[in-house]
Amino acid sequence: MVAGDSTAGSDTVRFLLPYPLSRIGGLPEDLHVMVWDGSGDPPSPESLTGVEFFVVPYGSTDAAVALFGRMPFLRVVQSLSAGVDDLARHVPPGVVLCNARGVHDASTAELAVSLILASLRGIPDFVRAQTAETWQPGFRPALADRTVLLVGHGSIAAALEERLIPFECDILRVARTARTVPRGAVHALSQLAELLPRADVVVLTLPLTDETRGLVDAGFLSLMRDGALLVNVSRGAVVDTEALLRELTAGRLLAALDVTHPEPLPTGHPLWRAPNTLISPHVGGNSSAFLPRAMRLIRTQLLCHRAGEPLANIVTKGSR
Repeated sequence: MVAGDSTAGSDTVRFLLPYPLSRIGGLPEDLHVMVWDGSGDPPSPESLTGVEFFVVPYGSTDAAVALFGRMPFLRVVQSLSAGVDDLARHVPPGVVLCNARGVHDASTAELAVSLILASLRGIPDFVRAQTAETWQPGFRPALADRTVLLVGHGSIAAALEERLIPFECDILRVARTARTVPRGAVHALSQLAELLPRADVVVLTLPLTDETRGLVDAGFLSLMRDGALLVNVSRGAVVDTEALLRELTAGRLLAALDVTHPEPLPTGHPLWRAPNTLISPHVGGNSSAFLPRAMRLIRTQLLCHRAGEPLANIVTKGSR
């Protein structure tokens, strides 16, 4: 859907947004705005020539990338995704790219907890038994008294940790660099080999970078305890799918995956049928919690840009 400039009589569109100003709220009405939500035909090339700030519609990266070359004065690209690996390589030189750090924390952390509990307590088995109208009681491990290793400790992992604490589990943390956070020590990635054997649940919240691509390989998985659960709410390519399949097929590990590689997971892929595997279709951030947080971020960023103040969540810097 394309809507015209929201400011009557304006002659130059400076902001290309996925939502109208009236919906975002708290913004000056004199902003020169055009609305494109990623659906339907894209804006005409002529209407894009003055755009300097582009908020990419959520889930429309491919369509948005095709517009970059039509914006000669583009200065800022604001993503509404936490991960921007699929966008960063297309952003023109000199253009600032910002991610949506904080927007998906609550939603993704909720899903991660759901995947952990569903996998440990056997919820998929209950659903299948209900469909078959069979009563299948049994013993399952609780999250209480388990050790959870968070691999990656950005804002999503921090939000997840706060939600895990009431479940009476122990938390270990790993990130690219060692540091101390209010809840305790964050270990460096170089310490994974000594931490993995201690964990009952390993949760991946890493961004996809050259360093993290394929990080969870055969060696990584071999260090996990027998019966441990791998949860991935980051990016599918962080995990070596073939290596994971070998462990799942052997029955040694469990997996709960919101992301896969390849993605979408094609029909007939063996991961669909792997034992002890729960798959959700990359819906970590796609909940009712997304929109109000996205609106707050857009509002803040536009006001900062308009005032010439520093933007938040800068991933790559240009010459502003």
